Amino acid sequence: MATALLLAAISPLGATPADATTGTANSVVRWDRNAQTAIWDVAQQQPWEQGRSFAMVNGAVYDAVNAIAGKPYQPYLIAPRTTGRESTDAAVATAAYRVLDALFPAQAARLSEQYGQELAGIPEGRAKQGGIEVGTRTAAAMIAARRNDGSDGDQQWVIGTRPGEWRPTPPAFTTAGGMTPFIRPYLIPNAAMFRTAGPLSLGSTGYSADFNEIKQVGGVNSSARTADQTEAAIWWHDRHVTEWEIKRQLARNQRLSVLQTARMFAMTDLTVADTGIACFDDKRAWSFWRPVSAIQLADTDGNPGTAPDPDWMPLLVTPPFPDHPSGHTCATAARMAIWRTVLGSDRIAFHAYSEATGTTRYFHSFSEAVAEVVSARVWGGIHFRTASVQGKQLGDATSAYVSAHYFKRLHG
Repeated sequence: MATALLLAAISPLGATPADATTGTANSVVRWDRNAQTAIWDVAQQQPWEQGRSFAMVNGAVYDAVNAIAGKPYQPYLIAPRTTGRESTDAAVATAAYRVLDALFPAQAARLSEQYGQELAGIPEGRAKQGGIEVGTRTAAAMIAARRNDGSDGDQQWVIGTRPGEWRPTPPAFTTAGGMTPFIRPYLIPNAAMFRTAGPLSLGSTGYSADFNEIKQVGGVNSSARTADQTEAAIWWHDRHVTEWEIKRQLARNQRLSVLQTARMFAMTDLTVADTGIACFDDKRAWSFWRPVSAIQLADTDGNPGTAPDPDWMPLLVTPPFPDHPSGHTCATAARMAIWRTVLGSDRIAFHAYSEATGTTRYFHSFSEAVAEVVSARVWGGIHFRTASVQGKQLGDATSAYVSAHYFKRLHG
C-alpha cells in the first residue's frame, strides 16, 4: 500500500514541488508541462478529451526529435529529411506550439508569447531555423492526420430503463463523452479489437459479491473503508490526472535523453489515446449501469443476494457514462505497461502529489500502482471490481499491441 505525506504548499497552475519542470533542460519535459497548462489548466478538457490532445502534441514532438537524431526509431507519421545539425529545442518547441495553437485558438496570444520566449533562448542561426522547419512539418502532418477523426461528433450514450442498463446518475444526471468510441484510433486497427468479457450476469453470485463489496466500502458514509483507502480513492480521481507528473518525473529520475523522453512520451500518450477509444467503445457495447443505480434499484435485479438502498451514494461523483470497463484502470494500466517496457523494469519507484488530497503517494513498482487504482475505483464507489479488473486487461492488451508493432528501433 502506498504511503502519504502532507505537503504544505501548492504552486500555481497545478505545479507542485515534485513537478517543478519549467526550469528543466529537457525541452520535451518542458513542453509536456506547457501542454498540460493549455489542455487542462486553461482549456479544462476532461479525461475523455485530453488523450487526443496529448497524443497529438507528443506524437509531433517525437517525429521531429527522431528525424533530427537520424531516424533511429520508426517514425509515427513522418521523418523529414534532416542534416542532424538542426536545433532539437527549436523543433520540440515548434512542433508542440503549432499543435497546441491549432487545438486551442482561444489561447493564441498566450501560446504565441510562450513560444516566442522559448525561441528567444535559442541562438540565432541555421540550426535554429532548421529546427523550426522540422517542427513545423511534423506538426502539420499531425494536424492533417487528425482532421475529421470523429472527435467533434455529437453521438450520445444509449439511456436504458431495464435492470443492468446504464442511465444517468445523481447528482447531475448528465451524459458526456458519447463521441469517444467513434474517434479514429492512432495505432490499433479498430476500437473493438480488445473487447472485454463484459459485466457479470445480474443473477450470478459473482455479481452479488461485487455489489455487496462496493455497497459496503464505496458509500459516501462507509464505516468499512479505511482512511488510507479514502485517500487513495480521492487521490486517483484527481482531475489533474497524476500520471502527467509521474511521466515527467520518470524522465528526470531515469535521466532519459531528449530522444528517449520524446519516444516514451509519444508511446505513452498515443497508447493512452487508443486505450481510451477502445475502453469507451467497450462501454458502449456493454452499456452497464453504475453502482449507484444498481444499489438504489437492487429490488429490480432479480438477485436474492442483493438488497436495495434508495439513499446510497458513492464517495466520489459518478462520471457521466457507463460503468464497464473502468476508464481509469484502462488508461493507468496502459501507461504503466508502456513505462515498464520502455524502462525495462517493473520495480521502479515513483510518487506523485494530488491537489485533491493535499498528499503525495509513493509506489515501489508500476504493478503496485495499477493494483491500487483497481481497488481505488471500488473504494470510491463508482466502479464494480469486475469493471476495474477488465479495464486493466484492456489497457494491458492495447499497450502490448503498440509495443509489438510501433516505435521499434531501426538502427543505432
